Amino acid sequence: MTSNMSVSGKQDLKKDERMMERKRSDSPEPSCVSMKSDQSMDPPIKFRDRDSSTDVRPQKKKSNISRNQLESIFKELEHKVITLIKNELKRFRKLRSPDYPACTEREVEDEEDLHSVREGALKITLHVLKNMNHTDLANTLHNKLTSVYQPKFKSNLKEKFKRINEGISQHGSSALLNEIYTELYITEGWSGAVNNEHEVRQIETASRRPATQETPIKCNDLFKDKSVRTVLTKGVAGIGKTVSVQKFILDWAEGKANQDVFFMFPLPFRELNFMKQKNLSLMNLLHHFFPEMRKLQLIDCDSYKVVLIFDGLDECRLPLNFQNNERLCDVTESASVDVLLTNLIKGNLLPSALLWITSRPGAASQIPPECVDQVTEVRGFSDPQKEEYFRKRISDQSLASKIIRHMKSSRSLYIMCHIPVFCWISATVLERMLVEAESGEIPKTLTQMFTHFLIFQIKHKDQKYHQNCDPDPQHTRESILALGKLAFQQLEKGNLIFYEEDLKECGIDVREVSVYSGVCTQIFREEFGLHLGKVFSFVHLSVQEFLAALYAFLSSISRNVTNQQTTDLSDLLRKSNMSDFLRSAVDKTLQSDNGHLDLFLRFLMGLSLESNQTLLRGLMPQTGSSSHSKQETVKYIKEKIRKNPSPEKSINLFHCLNELNDHSLVQEVQTYLNRGGYRCLSGTRLSPAQWSALVFVLLNSEQELDEFNLRKYDPSEEGLLRLVPVVKVSTKAVLYGCNLTEESCRVLSSVLSSNSSSLRELDLCHNKLQDSGVKLLSAGLEDPHCTLEILRLCECNLTEESCRVLSSVLSSNSSSLRELNLSENKLQDSGVKLLSAGLENPHCTLEILRCIYTHTHTHTHTHTHTEVRFSLYHQILHTEMSVCFYVAVNFKNYAYEL
Repeated sequence: MTSNMSVSGKQDLKKDERMMERKRSDSPEPSCVSMKSDQSMDPPIKFRDRDSSTDVRPQKKKSNISRNQLESIFKELEHKVITLIKNELKRFRKLRSPDYPACTEREVEDEEDLHSVREGALKITLHVLKNMNHTDLANTLHNKLTSVYQPKFKSNLKEKFKRINEGISQHGSSALLNEIYTELYITEGWSGAVNNEHEVRQIETASRRPATQETPIKCNDLFKDKSVRTVLTKGVAGIGKTVSVQKFILDWAEGKANQDVFFMFPLPFRELNFMKQKNLSLMNLLHHFFPEMRKLQLIDCDSYKVVLIFDGLDECRLPLNFQNNERLCDVTESASVDVLLTNLIKGNLLPSALLWITSRPGAASQIPPECVDQVTEVRGFSDPQKEEYFRKRISDQSLASKIIRHMKSSRSLYIMCHIPVFCWISATVLERMLVEAESGEIPKTLTQMFTHFLIFQIKHKDQKYHQNCDPDPQHTRESILALGKLAFQQLEKGNLIFYEEDLKECGIDVREVSVYSGVCTQIFREEFGLHLGKVFSFVHLSVQEFLAALYAFLSSISRNVTNQQTTDLSDLLRKSNMSDFLRSAVDKTLQSDNGHLDLFLRFLMGLSLESNQTLLRGLMPQTGSSSHSKQETVKYIKEKIRKNPSPEKSINLFHCLNELNDHSLVQEVQTYLNRGGYRCLSGTRLSPAQWSALVFVLLNSEQELDEFNLRKYDPSEEGLLRLVPVVKVSTKAVLYGCNLTEESCRVLSSVLSSNSSSLRELDLCHNKLQDSGVKLLSAGLEDPHCTLEILRLCECNLTEESCRVLSSVLSSNSSSLRELNLSENKLQDSGVKLLSAGLENPHCTLEILRCIYTHTHTHTHTHTHTEVRFSLYHQILHTEMSVCFYVAVNFKNYAYEL
């Protein structure tokens, strides 16, 4: 930024001062405007002359300065300030010129001794320019002065984010992100409701949802909409949120995307946790994490685009007290990190800055909805993306094809591949087994896959750390049990991340954890030149659940239960024998409403098989017995299925049977289906367990459930109630003529209200729903989660009362109905008039209305047929709609199609 006219050092400043002294001797008054006037800055700038050892501030020993001396001192000060400002203005003018060469970082460093003075001069200049209504000029000047920091900042971020550690944090084991990165499936929009179900349940539900129903969005397009300030992205653990953030930043740093953004500041919550006790300003916080930016004293988001990224809201240990935290608007004012964050998110601090927050679904509600402009969801890998990942991850394409075929052969494994971390685990296991032709069955269940993964990690550790000596099996067993205990205790608490004190509580030597880097990742952040502390986590929640189940299983065998605090989960370990232990685990899992023990139970069942215990023989205790009757456990699970628990719980129990290698119930239903297709079930009396098996088969089918037709299975209310989970994941439900009543409407209303429902089209024609049924159904139709677009209610014994209810639905701003068919009902003229009121409402989204209704006269029955098609230009056509209806009503002797 230096120039011949600039003040580039102490000598230049003295030279200018001597020039000014000569001018003063020729003129009684300075040639420039005096700063003593009423228009001068108030309060005056306070700084000390760096070239003089004389301190102009009043001192006690100099309290007898005369008025003339004081006048002389301030006159000299005035000229120095004016000289400084004049030279800075000349420098700014040259900098603004198009042909002015870009300043270098070295030139900035050369001027470090004048940095604070120049910052003040810049503030004055920008303030005055804006007051003169030259905001664009002020912004351009500010951007040019700030741009010197950007190249180095981008370079640092590029170096930090260019590599990825797929579960392993050891130096040298990472891969280049751009080489293996597979685009994730991310969708726009979210209902905002909190889903507390186990995340594997959410994955399974999402895997059945047709992709055509959602609007995909790329990470680099998150802020394309100028009206969006804050984006909240949710996704289950391990689904790829952090990797998406990493790729977003890397693309920017490499100049590939979002080049209109001036700065990106990644601030992970797990690192902000370590700042919990500190009081500092927002600028100091940024300087703390990005030391290379310390010369940047202000962030002007009105002049340039800034993105702040807060990754991992679910890991946040700050209170985030949006209600009671004080308001803060000054980026230089100190406060707690919690206050800084809440004011940033609320828009009090840096209101023009863009914010991206990521979170697991359960923690997303910590952010007030009014603070979020857009919500997106990371859905992990779609089916094509799963294949793309394996082909990128495994260089041998023939081997990659074998792995893909094997994963597809097991529906439960293939569904789990929506999670990128599980793809990595599977690739790690299968690549080794297929290349080395290891003996043993290729994993087909989750327990088998995770067991082989654990064995691989133990072998990897032994090869690396015991090259010159035999590994100690007892030490290995104790280490894995300690990790299992940690997993078990933290699973009870619902924690995904933990700290050194948590490890010490389980008897784990922190120095030993890195040995099991593939199982327990040690995250030690040094990228910012800061010692923020150590954070530990398992590579994925499923790995934590597997180790917790392994610990519980081994503890049950050895009867070596420590004096743990009594909890629902730890009570399991006190059971007298293995059969009681497993039955109790089934009972406790069924008692959970959100299924938080579902996967834990699956692993327990798998570990109870002798074949899996053989694989883990090195970890099995020398004393104790795991003997129990597999058939006894299978029988107990089938009894629970027959008692018909909720569909979600039944589905998990079938997964448990799968882990136990029992497929008898599923095979019974499959036999029916293979005899003559689905239609053969119509009229067949299935037992409750067989109905549950049918639901399991349909939900785990490789084919997407675009259309569900109840008449193929059991056209009755009982059939509908049993197959509700299938209806929920179908795009279209055909329930035509199935003898349904208002009770079915109650159930369907619940389906429509569910944030996991895929239903877009519902055919309820020729059922005895009555007005009472439509009233129940309307509660679901008006729910914000409802995405139904087509509703058919022909010949359902409806009257004008249903028109009143549906008019309210059409007036609702949450309704998404585009087509409604009410033909062959006793609506009457009065009912149609009621319906027209809803059509005139600005919120109405209806495009097609079909209505054939009966008018009863003394001697005759006449029909009026009205089919109305109209566009989305409601403000124009609502009047025409009402006219059409009244025309149809007045000419009752004719059938009209309008």
